[in-house]
Amino acid sequence: MTDVFVAAGSNIEPARNLRRAIDALDETYGPLRISPAYRNRAVGFEGEDFINLVVGFTTDDAITEVRRNLQRIETLCGRPPAAAKWAPRSMDLDILLYDQLVSHEPGLVTPRPDLIRRAYMLKPLFDIAPDIVHPTLHKTIRELWEAFDRDAHAMTPVDVQPPMPT
Repeated sequence: MTDVFVAAGSNIEPARNLRRAIDALDETYGPLRISPAYRNRAVGFEGEDFINLVVGFTTDDAITEVRRNLQRIETLCGRPPAAAKWAPRSMDLDILLYDQLVSHEPGLVTPRPDLIRRAYMLKPLFDIAPDIVHPTLHKTIRELWEAFDRDAHAMTPVDVQPPMPT
């Protein structure tokens, strides 16, 4: 079984779309480990704040199959297949880690390079998997979070209604 960690974020009806995405992920890959949710500013464009969290699960699916399922769930949440990169999102699901796989294949880059630069990815991952070792930096997520410049990346914990399963 492979440990997979996925960032989930939305700034269009985020509570509804995150709930829908988590339900679909649970149906496909449950049981899930779900981090607390955090509100942060949009990155790369002006727009409504995002609500982000991280979901962890184990699977026997190949990374390509996981990505296909994530794209299916994004579509289920109202994201068009050819959505603009820096724009509002009903749902954005990104593979952060796929076990210790290091991949540079387009669309399947792991570990996700933004993981160590974005508090809204690193902190929720720390919340559910602090002792996982980053496959290229060879440091735990705890070590990476403890060294992270939190002052430069404001985030606010939020309750997402309806409540997320734990």
